[in-house]
Amino acid sequence: MFLQVSPELYGDNRPRFFTYWTSDAYHTTGCYNLLCPGFVQINNKIAIGAAISPRSSYNGRQFDIGLMVWKDPKHGHWWLEFGSGLLVGYWPTFLFNHLRSHANMVQFGGEIVNTRSSGFHTSTQMGSGRFAREGFGKAAYFRNLQTVDWDNNLVPLKSLRILADHSNCYDIRQGRNNAWGTYFYYGGPGRNVRCP
Repeated sequence: MFLQVSPELYGDNRPRFFTYWTSDAYHTTGCYNLLCPGFVQINNKIAIGAAISPRSSYNGRQFDIGLMVWKDPKHGHWWLEFGSGLLVGYWPTFLFNHLRSHANMVQFGGEIVNTRSSGFHTSTQMGSGRFAREGFGKAAYFRNLQTVDWDNNLVPLKSLRILADHSNCYDIRQGRNNAWGTYFYYGGPGRNVRCP
């Protein structure tokens, strides 16, 4: 969740801020944004489904978006926070079966849809469309990765398990430093000479 390009959903190729939920691991339930009951938006300063602006540019100025999802210990709702303390809304506790008490896994990263309609891998880009090895100013990244503990304290991640299903099409490289904490670069162009 959070950044998406979907011509089918929005009618264009612009990156958009989005939410999604499913209560049965994508089998029969789920919904994007506010298209059906589920996510409860409480703030009109952030438009769910709106195009992101400003955006980072290749070898130019980079822009970050800070996001946090945490569980309200009193009511059990899962809150979405944008930036530093701006509450966007929440997913009510009744939407979920396995998240009623806590989450036992967190995933960060990107995904694409590959229909292989012509027998080739899609040319859909992930992230900026550049490989992770190109680094800052070129590849997309996640930084300052943290989880929220039982007492709602932020806990920096000490390590990541990384996975790139098709590393000739998209890849990932992780790191850790004092400025960015635990981070990773990710992405790629999709179909290319090494990814037929």
